[in-house]
Amino acid sequence: MIILAGLLLGALWGGWLARKRKGSRLDIAQYAAAFGIAFAILGLFATVLLDRFI
Repeated sequence: MIILAGLLLGALWGGWLARKRKGSRLDIAQYAAAFGIAFAILGLFATVLLDRFI
């Protein structure tokens, strides 16, 4: 669940950031995808760490 939450939040944040910077539709999509992937990877590490320590 942490991974999916990270993916969703990252995509939303990336899209918002690109829109704030007056990006085109492709810019918004690229930012959303990149931030979504990055946050999903961070969520994956968080999930593994939590699983190891709990």
